[in-house]
Amino acid sequence: MVVVAAGAAPGISQVETLALLSYLPFASAVLALLLAIAGLLSRRRSLASWSFAAGMALLGLDSFLAAQAQRASQFDDLVQGLTLSLIIKSLVPAAWLCFSLTYSRGGYREALAGWRIPLALAALLPVGLAIGFRHQLVEIATAGAEGEQLLLSLGWTGKALNIVLLVAHVWILMNLEQTFRAAVGTRRWQIKFVVLGLAVIFGSRIYALSQAILYSTYDLQWLGIESSGLLIGCGLLMAAYMRTGFAEIDVYPSRTVLSSSVTVLAAAGYLFSVGILARLANRVGGAENFELQTIVILLGTAGLALLLLSDRLRQRVHSFVDRHFARAQHDSVKIWTRLSRSLANVRDEAGLCASSVKMVSDTFEVLSVTIWVHDQQTDQLTAGATTAPQPAGTGGDGAVQRASKSVAEGLQVRTSPFDLEDVAEPWAAELRRLNATTFVSGGHRWCVPLRAGERVLGLFILADRVNGAAYTAEEINLLHCIADQVTSVLVNLRLAADVAHSREMEAFRTMSAFFVHDLKNAAASLNLLLKNLPVHFDDPAFRQDALRAVGNSARRIDDLIGGLSALRQQPRIKLADADLNQVVLEALDELGGMGEVDLERELEPLPAILADREQLRSVVTNLVLNARDAVEPRGWIRVRTKQDGRSVVLSVTDNGYGMSEAFVRDSLFRPFQTTKKRGLGIGMFQTRMIVEAHGGSIRVESETGKGSTFWVSLPIKEER
Repeated sequence: MVVVAAGAAPGISQVETLALLSYLPFASAVLALLLAIAGLLSRRRSLASWSFAAGMALLGLDSFLAAQAQRASQFDDLVQGLTLSLIIKSLVPAAWLCFSLTYSRGGYREALAGWRIPLALAALLPVGLAIGFRHQLVEIATAGAEGEQLLLSLGWTGKALNIVLLVAHVWILMNLEQTFRAAVGTRRWQIKFVVLGLAVIFGSRIYALSQAILYSTYDLQWLGIESSGLLIGCGLLMAAYMRTGFAEIDVYPSRTVLSSSVTVLAAAGYLFSVGILARLANRVGGAENFELQTIVILLGTAGLALLLLSDRLRQRVHSFVDRHFARAQHDSVKIWTRLSRSLANVRDEAGLCASSVKMVSDTFEVLSVTIWVHDQQTDQLTAGATTAPQPAGTGGDGAVQRASKSVAEGLQVRTSPFDLEDVAEPWAAELRRLNATTFVSGGHRWCVPLRAGERVLGLFILADRVNGAAYTAEEINLLHCIADQVTSVLVNLRLAADVAHSREMEAFRTMSAFFVHDLKNAAASLNLLLKNLPVHFDDPAFRQDALRAVGNSARRIDDLIGGLSALRQQPRIKLADADLNQVVLEALDELGGMGEVDLERELEPLPAILADREQLRSVVTNLVLNARDAVEPRGWIRVRTKQDGRSVVLSVTDNGYGMSEAFVRDSLFRPFQTTKKRGLGIGMFQTRMIVEAHGGSIRVESETGKGSTFWVSLPIKEER
């Protein structure tokens, strides 16, 4: 500290004792300014080079002002010089924090964006303190029994400024350490002298700042320490410039390095707190109360040891780093793409369970992954799929493995993945029993709930991880995302199943209505026949009509049964060489005449196809009959065949009443949808099934009142 007698020429004796070192600040200032110019002349202009130039210029100016302050002959000049020096010091964090976060770093823009609020505080807060309250930075205090001595003391603004500068300088060194430790090989060699030079510069400043904070005074010897550190650091930086020209590289600080640096920052803050407590003890107890000071220091040391050995703190630090600053451990885009493709191919819950456990096992290198899903009928969790071998008696013999209702109830309060080994409740013990581990060194079992709002739809159990590796915060978040995606697919599958069931019931009711209606008509005609049979039995004409009516009713019932049977399964196709023209002619011959309807045939020579002649004949028959039912008397039907590239095409055109666009789009090929008064709406549904079973396609163009045209396209034999 600076202590002088009242009325004497203050500061002169201090300067005289340091005469040999008085030129060090000037030398360091000149070197710093030269390095600033060299940074501007760097071949690679970047944000880091501009920050370096600005930072070195500020350090050089600060050293020059410190030299001027040391040469001051009056106390007022000394205070003014030190105040101006502190103002320049307040500008240092902005430039050097920007440099430390951008120098030789890949993806530094993301880092700057993530730290934008702390950076703004570190840049603006010291400037605001130094400029807004500059008169309270350094104060003149008296000492001695009668105030015969004067000394320089830090005002409250100076103390606050030094605290902010200390934190900023530690942060700068932390960033540089991360960059250096993340580099390897020649990359580390390229940046070694830059990092080392800046470590010397800011290390000396951290020491001076901590001393100033601890004693709340300002000693010119600390300026000499800062100048010496700047001089040595500039020498190392000049060596770096001669070696590589301040070359930059792109590195990504690893998670371990970053977490350890955050831990160092926490330890530095804690040590600083210990220093403040020691200073308070000194003020309260004085130098004679040595025991109190010793207790404070010992408590601080013990607290620091507990802090460094705290597993919970280390876990929280790792979690914070993983979430905000660490480079991704997994390629999330690749994983998400693979997950989406895998889940897009599932058609039922069994496929979803099998696909999801494989995905989780491969992604996280977990040997035993089991998915449990909620059974809506029993209100229990059942094992859906697993990658682990099942021991006898736990479902491995083919029985469905189930968990009690208490497991689902216990999961109601769990919204994110958790360590199953840390839960001591009975339902967790049941889960551990049902999901036994295979390897002793496989680590803890983890549970990942599958939740849809407030409902628990299932869970993943992860066990037997390779090498028993612990799950990082990033992996826990990724597990949560995968669980949410699997849950959404599971919900969609169940909703689709409910909709399909509803449609089946609707179709069953519609089918029943049609079927019962036609059976009622057939039964009515037969009942009428039975009533008239005793009266007209002896009439030969009546008997012939009766036999014809019975035969028609039987055929009608057979048609109903045959049409309904076609809905249950795909038609069985027996492929053989066939000629489409021959099939068309056979179908038209079976139909006989069209009455007053004009039937035109335009059949071109066609190559052979592979087809089931009987099934294909039914397609032609159905199309022609539908056309005949659609036309008025004296209408026309045109049947054509032709070759179109690698396919043969059958077209059936009529000039009947046609169909609306909405009916063609929404109802034509659906069962039980028809425009006929006595139709079931099964014929076109069955026709499309047969055509698609042959590897072909069917399309239609129709307009109300103007007729319709159906095209059936089938591949030729060589193409199939």
